[in-house]
Amino acid sequence: MSYTALAVAGVGVAILVDLAVLRTRLLTRASFWTAYAIIVFFQLLSNGWLTGREIVRYDADTILGDADPQFLGDGRIVYAPVEDLLFGFALVLWTLGVWTWLGTRLDERQARRART
Repeated sequence: MSYTALAVAGVGVAILVDLAVLRTRLLTRASFWTAYAIIVFFQLLSNGWLTGREIVRYDADTILGDADPQFLGDGRIVYAPVEDLLFGFALVLWTLGVWTWLGTRLDERQARRART
C-alpha cells in the first residue's frame, strides 16, 4: 500500500473515530480548527526543514508529486509531500479526540462520586 493510500485511510479512520466512535465531534468545533492551524504551521516548518535538507527522503513511487525535494510542484508543500499533512491531521484529530473523550469520562466519574 502506498504512502498516499495510507495517509488517506488514516484521515478517514480519524474522522470516523471522531464523529461516530468517540462522538467528540471535534471537527465541528472552531477551537479545534484554531488549534490545528497553530499545529500545522509548526508541522510545515519542521517538515520543510527535514525534507529540504534531505534528512528525510521519500520513495517517488509511494507519494504524489516529484521525488526531488527541491521541486516544489505537484504534491509538495514546503518541500514535504502533501501526505505528511494528511498523516499529521489524522494524528492530531485522533490524539485530541481520545484526550477529549477520556477527559469527559473522568469528569463524569468525578461528578458521580460527588453526588454520592
